[in-house]
Amino acid sequence: MEALKDTSHFYEVERREYHAQRPGFRINELQISPKQQVPWHFHTNIQDTFYVIEGCIRIFLRDPKEEVRLKPGETFSVPPRRPHLVINGGDTSATFLVLQGIGEYDFVPLVPKREA
Repeated sequence: MEALKDTSHFYEVERREYHAQRPGFRINELQISPKQQVPWHFHTNIQDTFYVIEGCIRIFLRDPKEEVRLKPGETFSVPPRRPHLVINGGDTSATFLVLQGIGEYDFVPLVPKREA
């Protein structure tokens, strides 16, 4: 699939707020319900660093396959080009920050692979 520069209409979230947007760096706050997710994707040049504020999230990664669970105050970074999916890991809304940089933002969606 083709890289996207704006994902605000690509997947649904309860709330999306932009706290900082500068060339090469941005901070987004997302709130997702227990049924919402950030679909499988990767970024060509930037790293995603997740910081959970409320609730919990699960991050699934490929190459190699891995699962990370985060609760409030915990962080995890996904390097450029590593495919990942983010879901709510609980029964209530989850709120988290995503620090993205340093480099030009893009979002490369992936067609879901069948897991073995």
